[in-house]
Amino acid sequence: MELSRRTVIAGAAAAGVTAAVSGTAHATGGRTPVKSLFGKLADGTKIYSWSLENGGTRLKVLSYGGIVQSLEIPDRRGRYTNVSLGFDNIEDYVSSSPYFGALIGRYGNRIAKGRFTLDGKAYQLSVNDGDNSLHGGAQGFDKRVWDIEPFTKGSDVGLYLYYTSVDGEMGYPGTLKSKVTYTLTRHGDWRIDYEATTDKATVVNLTSHVYWNLAGESSGTIYDHELSIAAARYTPVDSGLIPTGELAKVAGTPFDFRRTKTVGEDIRVAHQQLLYGKGLDHNWVLDKGITARPEHIATLRDPSSGRTLKIATTEPGLQFYSGNFLDGSLVGTGGTVYRQGDGLCLETQHYPDSPNHPSFPSTVLRPGQTYRSTTVHSFSA
Repeated sequence: MELSRRTVIAGAAAAGVTAAVSGTAHATGGRTPVKSLFGKLADGTKIYSWSLENGGTRLKVLSYGGIVQSLEIPDRRGRYTNVSLGFDNIEDYVSSSPYFGALIGRYGNRIAKGRFTLDGKAYQLSVNDGDNSLHGGAQGFDKRVWDIEPFTKGSDVGLYLYYTSVDGEMGYPGTLKSKVTYTLTRHGDWRIDYEATTDKATVVNLTSHVYWNLAGESSGTIYDHELSIAAARYTPVDSGLIPTGELAKVAGTPFDFRRTKTVGEDIRVAHQQLLYGKGLDHNWVLDKGITARPEHIATLRDPSSGRTLKIATTEPGLQFYSGNFLDGSLVGTGGTVYRQGDGLCLETQHYPDSPNHPSFPSTVLRPGQTYRSTTVHSFSA
């Protein structure tokens, strides 16, 4: 029986959800997260960096946007490198970031013309992507300062991140109280648990926007990375990258990653959907649908280093973006220029523009309900 969203949000992350797939266990060595000053915003607000380490994974998180500023894992020979794209200063995150490593909300991905109707009332959102609203609008959760509390719990270490979005912020109804938990487990898994409550009916779709390059953030393109996605369908888009409403079969198209293939294998194929996105920038309809516990849905591997990322989630969709709009204008943490295809995103989510597609899984959250979603990233080499 297919689960409803309300069934999932009532129990998805309760009582310590664990991934169906775990990465290769590393030696434990978790320690209390360390806080340091990263920089200041123009108004003098201090932005802090939190450093965590456990199970062979090293993570740095900023209070600005809940950003993953770096994530280091070892290769098959034990050599560490940062596998997430980003900057080494707060100024670039504020002025130039294409959502590097950020927490995304209130609504991940696009809403057509920034409009939707809920309970008979029309809402106009902040428009920041042509005619559309993208990732919560011009001042989404990625540009907010989050309150952060560190924790250690058994063999796990992590951070609690809190942000309250007031009624009407970026056009969204309801005061939304969000709590996001970043956990590094003793196995080196990075787990994200999302929670939110509202005092008025609203729509919510939270996700993480890490750009992955398992060879290292300054190593060049990800086109030789090997990828598999457990999805027989995807949501085609129009020229504005808004879903048409169709759930199309991936068979016989460049969108078929049911068998493992390199990211670049079909990325130059003359297909109208690739022309719209200047590459891959689409939502995959995961075979498993919405689940109460995270289930494995994708595997990414860099053959040169052996580094492997396995993703498990409770969400019904996965946005795979192949870094098409990186244009050589940004300098990353490693001191190199980022160009097209130098990183990719695998964003677990509900489908784009769901508030305008009644046939899509609902993203509506009402007072008295708790939004919950979990995604687990497992690493090995």
